[in-house]
Amino acid sequence: MRDRDLMTVKLKDLKLSVEGTWLEDRFAQLNRELSSRGLLVQAHSWVSNEWFSPDTTPGIAVPFYLAHPRLIRLERRMMLDVEGGTRRECMQILRHEAGHVVQHAYGLHRRRKWQMAFGRSSKPYPNYYRPNPSSQNYVQHLRRWYAQSHPDEDFAETFAVWLTPRSNWRKRYADWPALKKLLYVDELMSEIAGEKPILTRRAEVDPISKMNETLDSHYQAKLQHYAAAETSATFDRDLLKIFSRESQASDAPLATTFIRRNRAEIRQLVSKWTGEYQLTLDAVLDDISDRCRALKLRAPGSERKLRLNLTAMLTKRAVHSFYSSSRRQRFAV
Repeated sequence: MRDRDLMTVKLKDLKLSVEGTWLEDRFAQLNRELSSRGLLVQAHSWVSNEWFSPDTTPGIAVPFYLAHPRLIRLERRMMLDVEGGTRRECMQILRHEAGHVVQHAYGLHRRRKWQMAFGRSSKPYPNYYRPNPSSQNYVQHLRRWYAQSHPDEDFAETFAVWLTPRSNWRKRYADWPALKKLLYVDELMSEIAGEKPILTRRAEVDPISKMNETLDSHYQAKLQHYAAAETSATFDRDLLKIFSRESQASDAPLATTFIRRNRAEIRQLVSKWTGEYQLTLDAVLDDISDRCRALKLRAPGSERKLRLNLTAMLTKRAVHSFYSSSRRQRFAV
């Protein structure tokens, strides 16, 4: 199907399942890892519109686009990235979600020591959070310093680091306060090893088979959610340090031409370093191009140096956005 035809299809009509796809092997690997640690809980799976693990069943929902190669391509075209689209990243997210499964399957958040280590699970989830990228009180597993968003996510991230084969967490976090949480999780998992979970009922929460929205409406909402909230004029000072509008630079390429040639490489590098979504960065690059055009900027000198400077500028702004209450972040939960 052409993209424009595919976008008219309702999610429920995609007729997707985990069975028979590459995701089935990933879940099998996850459950083997749980079993190898003596944990009797096994995570079941179903397809929904995003990653999540509810507190009512020991399972994990996966986003629909991962269940078919054609939808993976569509996701990449629409969002410029595919969250969980590689085996490595998929297992990273699954181990995080498995933390939620184990927490709820054994009611761990009701324990006093768990609350002392991570906080109260009943704390409301924020619409946004302001992480401290330099903090050593939290492990770093998923992007965007996600452990800092909520006590449940702090535990899930700590559990994921503990569960990951050959993660060498004792050495990696040797000098971090976060090591205390890892040691507690290690102790706690030894304690519940061999115990039957108290949450066993298998159910599918918000399955794709009941979703009436079209792919078009799904992506319109998703694109709006991840839209950048920068004001174009705020770029001017930084751009004038990188590019030039002096008459002697009139023979140099236009700054917009330079950005067009290098935007994919810059966007991918900044996303890798900061964890920011490529879609958001691409929107910011659009704004930067608009300002370069309005200011009639040129790109004189070494292209390598210009690329490094623009990458540094975008990286700084991406990290700064994590501290801004004007941004509402949405992450795999």
